[in-house]
Amino acid sequence: MNLQTFFLQPFPSTESFPNLKITGNISRNANQLTICYNLGGDLKKIAIAPLSNAPSRKHELWEDTCFEFFLGIKDSARYWEFNLSPAGHWNVYRFDSYRQGMQEETAFEKLLFSVQNQTDGFTLTLNVDLDKIVLAEQEIEISVTTVIKHRDGKVTYWALTHPGTEADFHLRDSFIVKL
Repeated sequence: MNLQTFFLQPFPSTESFPNLKITGNISRNANQLTICYNLGGDLKKIAIAPLSNAPSRKHELWEDTCFEFFLGIKDSARYWEFNLSPAGHWNVYRFDSYRQGMQEETAFEKLLFSVQNQTDGFTLTLNVDLDKIVLAEQEIEISVTTVIKHRDGKVTYWALTHPGTEADFHLRDSFIVKL
């Protein structure tokens, strides 16, 4: 098992945002990927959707607070975008190359993840079997990201690194976790 911790950075901007910290860890054991996000700070200023009684696959989750990661196979242009909403909604998209050929990944019929929301912290943990999209012996490269929507409507973009001049989670240079 290869466990790595992470600390996300906001995209440098002139927008002010609450005193937040996004940390977590990610690991791969055989072809089981586990990722855990911890959001801490002044959560009263963050728009966090309440947990749904009927979580489902939904589009455009990135328009609100959304925990995301991008997964690519080493030396391949193809990659996947995983979106996880605090409400329990989710989606996975497959791309043929940088922002090209986006389509819903039908290999996943559901993503089950746990959400714990407290007044001073929020934790989201996903355990997913990658067998349907990646061979266990293939090295994967991952970019861990989060979109934070503030109650005033402003949005901030968080990632391990921001290699571009604009916030762009799809840049392959940001897929820096190797598992």
